[in-house]
Amino acid sequence: MDPQYRVAIFGSARIREGDREYNDVFAIAKGLAESGFDVVTGGGPGLMRAANAGHRSAQSGKRSIGLNIRLPHEQTANLCLDIKHEFERFSQRLDTFMSLSDAVVVAPGGIGTLLELFYAWQLVQVEHICETPIILFGSLWGGLLDWLKTEVLSRNMIGEGDFGMIFHVNEPEKVVALVRSIHEDRILTGHACKNFEKYRIDFGALHEGGAGA
Repeated sequence: MDPQYRVAIFGSARIREGDREYNDVFAIAKGLAESGFDVVTGGGPGLMRAANAGHRSAQSGKRSIGLNIRLPHEQTANLCLDIKHEFERFSQRLDTFMSLSDAVVVAPGGIGTLLELFYAWQLVQVEHICETPIILFGSLWGGLLDWLKTEVLSRNMIGEGDFGMIFHVNEPEKVVALVRSIHEDRILTGHACKNFEKYRIDFGALHEGGAGA
């Protein structure tokens, strides 16, 4: 097992403990910890806390990392972090996210989560980072993927290949299994991205005409 393999989990600060999305992200992060992976979040409340709390609950010895941002209405770091770092600029924070992370899970969220999603996607598209799968978790993302394909792809503003690193998964256990499979193949072959289409079939992690996994 690669001791440095880390998974970024992005998601809304507005989701409350006990909500379905909170419980799902808690379960994903716990499963990732049990699989031997660190997690990296924005370090704040909501789904960020769900991820850090879920990861810590596994008591795996792996690290739960928070990259907090200072805001006018200050976002307080949650108390489930093993490592914390604070940023004043979103750009520095985003670059740190991507330099630390081997895989990205995007849970339901708003403008901040969309910023994180598209920044990660852009870096993979232009090959500033590689071997980095982006896993969209939850039915929220179905409409966005539909719009991107019907409005943006259809006008040739992006290419079909730009969807190659995107996976759409609706079950927490499938997210964990997908990350595990990608990680195992990266260790064996050194080129996990060559298997991205295989994962899409094996895990049902594709989105066509509104039907996610």
